[in-house]
Amino acid sequence: MTLGALLLGLLALLPAEAQPVKYRVTGLFNREREADLQEAVKKLTDVTVAGIDLEHGEATFSYDPAKLFPKVQPKDLVERFDNLLRSASGQTFGIKPLSTTPKDKLVRIEIPVLVLDCKGCCLAAYDSIAKIDGVEQATASFKDGLMTALIDPDKTNRAALEEALKKRGVTLKTP
Repeated sequence: MTLGALLLGLLALLPAEAQPVKYRVTGLFNREREADLQEAVKKLTDVTVAGIDLEHGEATFSYDPAKLFPKVQPKDLVERFDNLLRSASGQTFGIKPLSTTPKDKLVRIEIPVLVLDCKGCCLAAYDSIAKIDGVEQATASFKDGLMTALIDPDKTNRAALEEALKKRGVTLKTP
């Protein structure tokens, strides 16, 4: 047995350690959803929320990938964690890798809307724009009647967001 093989064998005997991992979180569209995310994660064995950055739609989770997903290749971890979180949250939360678009390139779009009177309505409105290619982060506030999105202007624009909202049945406020 080589020294390298012996060291690897010894490392395998050590207890695994939870690691902080940051992802973009879909479904995290307003402050009220933070508690919902915490509740969904409580259903997951060996996963905790280490922090939430609502402004950027990101969260840091703490878990041991090797324990949670044994024999899964690193390239498949995001997809597996996404599936796990979607299942625990009734399909209302998911994860994506962190954005690679520089923050200073993103444009903030605000769209005033009418009749977002519950979390379900907000989730539907949010979902209609969050899935558009080029939307890096989105929020929906039923209290303020406002949809916001950080977009990559090379990939999408305000008109595309407004059209998606209209198709979903959301009424836009007119100035």
